[in-house]
Amino acid sequence: MSQKVRVRFAPSPTGPLHIGGVRTALFNYLFAKKHEGDFVLRIEDTDQTRYVEGAEDYIVEALNWLNIPYDEGPGKEGDAGPYRQSERKGLYREYADKLLASGNAYYAFDTAEELAEKRAEHEAQKETFIYNWHNREELNNSLALSEEETKQKIESGEPYVIRFKAPANEELDLQDEIRGEIQVNTKVLDDKVLFKSDGMPTYHLANIVDDHLMKITHVIRGEEWLPSLALHVLLYRAFGWEAPKFAHLPLILKPTGKGKLSKRDGDKLGFPVFPLEWKDPKTGDIASGYREDGYLPQTVLNMLVFLGWNEGEGSEKEIYTLEELTKAFSLAHVSKGGSKFDPEKTKWFQQQHLHNATDESLVSGFQAILKEKRFDVDDAYVKQVIHLVKDRAVFIADLWEQGNFFFERPSSYDEKAAKKAWKEDTGTIMTSLSKIISETEDFTAQNLSTNVKGWIQNEGLGFGKVMQPLRLSLVGSMSGPDVFDIAATIGKAKTLERIRFAIETL
Repeated sequence: MSQKVRVRFAPSPTGPLHIGGVRTALFNYLFAKKHEGDFVLRIEDTDQTRYVEGAEDYIVEALNWLNIPYDEGPGKEGDAGPYRQSERKGLYREYADKLLASGNAYYAFDTAEELAEKRAEHEAQKETFIYNWHNREELNNSLALSEEETKQKIESGEPYVIRFKAPANEELDLQDEIRGEIQVNTKVLDDKVLFKSDGMPTYHLANIVDDHLMKITHVIRGEEWLPSLALHVLLYRAFGWEAPKFAHLPLILKPTGKGKLSKRDGDKLGFPVFPLEWKDPKTGDIASGYREDGYLPQTVLNMLVFLGWNEGEGSEKEIYTLEELTKAFSLAHVSKGGSKFDPEKTKWFQQQHLHNATDESLVSGFQAILKEKRFDVDDAYVKQVIHLVKDRAVFIADLWEQGNFFFERPSSYDEKAAKKAWKEDTGTIMTSLSKIISETEDFTAQNLSTNVKGWIQNEGLGFGKVMQPLRLSLVGSMSGPDVFDIAATIGKAKTLERIRFAIETL
């Protein structure tokens, strides 16, 4: 690739970003980074009636949280700005006029009523009304009117749209980077509206003009845009521009495999379909997000990349860092068929990534939970606890469940465990054990283990008779990591105090 790779993610700010959109952003990001190219964010907000307050900020925050930030876009101005279509309004008319001048577009004055009537007539005949080559010369437009009549209508302020004049009967050979060759005959295409009567371009015109001016080399988007591919290629040709390469990503399907994944599926089965929590500014309804549900950003990326991509035959690898994904990614290994969303698999990815995360990277998340519970502990201690309990956790919140005894003394004891571990002579044994613990100078897990196990052997006691009540005293149950690690972490004073409390209570 001699030309610098430039890709774009172009969402509409009409609400929160669905994970299907996040996957599109991710595939664009990975492709750009693999080829040392640029990842551009463009906000497609020409339809102001659908604009939702806060949606653009949400998109930016989601990309940043996922560690796939854009190189150019709103607030990161490059040479191709502005990056909001509403701020590029002045551009589009000029390009619509170019198409009119070259005979590739025409003025259409048909009213909504006239078109509704035509549709109704066709429906009565069990046909579909298509505005194109076979009827355009008979409709209310500049192809059927004289130049003088057209001019008169425009000067008198009669509303009009500008439509693309699709070729009447041409076999198009289109190329898709994922699906290969696609044949389309232009006689099935309608003459799409490019410019609306309100002076705004439609998606089709704005999209092509912006991609060209922003020097986009690869358009990687969802398969719902596949039906527009022929029109977009024809528009590039009409302008005399070189078209970018196109790649249409497969759908993300419901967990059942039937139909496209929606917010309703998430609500019904209890998993998020948005990266971050979203509060609807109109209704106040709150939709859950992966971040607030405790998922790590690397989990979400790893889960999403497998919805439509794998490294290829023979690869068993499932856990990837972002760097590894960037190296491995290619459009050649993106599937054509839709991918079933699997909430349980997402949890598995989360567990793997939590275990692989560095202890440091989990400290701030765990500290937030501890502060909520009014514990003021230094980071070094928290890191030590994370190291001991993270193998049993799936989410950061689980670290509290797995390790709350590191922060507070058990106030009660598991009944079943107490019955099994605490016998008549246990109090005496634990009092003697306290003396051994108290006399251990360098209070490490290793030293404790050596001293306590040596004492157990010398006394001829069974290990269970000592270790079970010791764990019960420190934890309140039979769970938790190595008991000497627990003692060394909470320290000598707290260990002795917990044994004393257990003797008194039990």
